[in-house]
Amino acid sequence: MSHSVITVENLSKRYIIGHQRSKDDGFRHVIEDAIRAPFKWLRSSQERKKRQKEEFLALQGVSFQVKQGDVLGIIGRNGAGKSTLLKILSRITEPTTGKISIDGRVASLLEVGTGFHPELTGRENIFLNGAILGMSRVEIKMKFDEIVAFSEVEKFLDTPVKRYSSGMYVRLAFAVAAHLEPEILIIDEVLAVGDTQFQAKCLGKMGEVARGGRTVLFVSHNMAAVKQLCSRLIFLQNGKLHLDADTPSVIDEYLHGITYDQGTWVRKQAIPSKDGVFFKALAVVDSKGRETGVLSSTDKFSVDINFVATAVILDAQIAIRFTNQDGIVAFTTSSTDYKRGFTVIQIGAHHFTVAFDATFFPSGKYHLQFAAHVSGKVLFDLVDLSLTIEETGTLRTVCRDDRLGVVNPVFEWREE
Repeated sequence: MSHSVITVENLSKRYIIGHQRSKDDGFRHVIEDAIRAPFKWLRSSQERKKRQKEEFLALQGVSFQVKQGDVLGIIGRNGAGKSTLLKILSRITEPTTGKISIDGRVASLLEVGTGFHPELTGRENIFLNGAILGMSRVEIKMKFDEIVAFSEVEKFLDTPVKRYSSGMYVRLAFAVAAHLEPEILIIDEVLAVGDTQFQAKCLGKMGEVARGGRTVLFVSHNMAAVKQLCSRLIFLQNGKLHLDADTPSVIDEYLHGITYDQGTWVRKQAIPSKDGVFFKALAVVDSKGRETGVLSSTDKFSVDINFVATAVILDAQIAIRFTNQDGIVAFTTSSTDYKRGFTVIQIGAHHFTVAFDATFFPSGKYHLQFAAHVSGKVLFDLVDLSLTIEETGTLRTVCRDDRLGVVNPVFEWREE
């Protein structure tokens, strides 16, 4: 019977968030400050500090165990506490309360840039990471060729990693983490940076690691990958452990327990003052020009995207990812589809419209995730919408019944 290699007991992590009045609070606040100024000395410094700071609980009373050879998936919405948990398990940060017990050597791949020295070459970083994991130079040399072959960056092995693309960085980082034989392998969503072929290669390697009796902790929003790899899932919600059970049960709870704005979204708070690209309003619009969250399967529709750039952003993208009700990504489209290569978004308001045809989709519910980002480097804004496509039962759509596939287009056939 396998023993527990990770034990987490009543784990909590508290952060202190500092608040500062915005520069554009307005003339009214200037007048208020002038009136109140003579009386400010009456307030103690402790009161002022308390007013300007707020506590945020990233994790609250989380407890679980992981046995040797388990492949444990950790899922939850953005901000649920997944990355904080992995950073504590990887000893990058300490918990505020509670304790963890880890039996074995841990290798972590949490985000692009973690664990490598930018000034060192790929070759030097392989040996550095091996030494950090407690391996001898001889042990690292035995695995060296295998790491390089898996990463596919042999041509750039003697180049400082600060010159690597995000994809190359992740390739080498994963190869090092997976091949230097840690007892426990911890992988965050960072694999999403790589291309589809490399992601499949990584999933295969993680499965191989698990079959070899080692333990894997895997965080992902890709439910298809989670289903393929994990036999057990932990579902975090608002920093708390919401559910710890078998994979199908947790995925079902996760997908059906999350609600998003249906078809339309408008930003309620002010656009952030920091440099970046931020959404103002999003809407699904049917063929009659109506904003809606429910479409007929024979309809044509578009997605309207209104956003603001607060600075000139180089190599920026607006992307939409469609995910079906089983959590499988159907496809992703990006603003680079119409502007190939290097793109620049200028300061100011912008409006994109993307056209779709509902006959392309099987009926059901869809999750649309909108991202404003510089690929693999910076995520500026992320918004989720839901969309329902209802089967109308017409001749054009009936022929799609019982077809397999994430998408279900009806193509034109001709007999010559």
